[in-house]
Amino acid sequence: MSESKLSQKPYTFSVSNGMYDCDSCAPKINVKADGQDQSVSGQPYDTISIRVEVPGTIHVVTKKNGKTTSDSTRTVSRDGNSLGISSTNYPADGSPPFHAESMWTRVSDGPAGSDKTSGSWRVQDVNEDSAGLTSTWKVSGDEVTMSTATGESWQAKIGGGESPVNGIYANETVSVKKLGPSDLEITYKRDGKVYVVDRVTVAADGKKMTTVSDNKWLGRTSTFVDEKQ
Repeated sequence: MSESKLSQKPYTFSVSNGMYDCDSCAPKINVKADGQDQSVSGQPYDTISIRVEVPGTIHVVTKKNGKTTSDSTRTVSRDGNSLGISSTNYPADGSPPFHAESMWTRVSDGPAGSDKTSGSWRVQDVNEDSAGLTSTWKVSGDEVTMSTATGESWQAKIGGGESPVNGIYANETVSVKKLGPSDLEITYKRDGKVYVVDRVTVAADGKKMTTVSDNKWLGRTSTFVDEKQ
């Protein structure tokens, strides 16, 4: 993660007047912040609940078909300039949950009178369990196979059509195109629409893999560096 470069486009949300608004979500979310499951559409989850624990701390739970997909707590610092997010994620295939911690820096304040967690935030640091950071890749002829410790997997033919992405909550497909001897372009579609386009490049010595990930829905581009294990 020290070599990776996460998108610096701010993430914007607010809790105000009993409502939760996420302007940077795609599609945007506007639901009651009463601690009860609220229906949403267009997300990998179908309900979200928001509860203000104390001023400056909110608890967020997402579910799919009644199953918890993530459980997180967002806490603002005393000076109001930093936001810590502690989350537990529950894989769709029933694999063990994995944990992540992230720190964010305030870009702008939320609406007047809103909870202190509200505003625009830019990510600074992410620490995640190894299960959430590890993937296994295999290339055999023109077939590419990818799997993760959290249950996600797919198999696609280079230059072929779309293949299903298994073990996730969203409805996604993947297709693969070869760009060079050690470069692949991987296109993910969600509900039939292009969602993310990744360019994956393996270093000449085979020890590192760099992925430039372009999230078309969120308008965010991040670079991730993986080390061969």
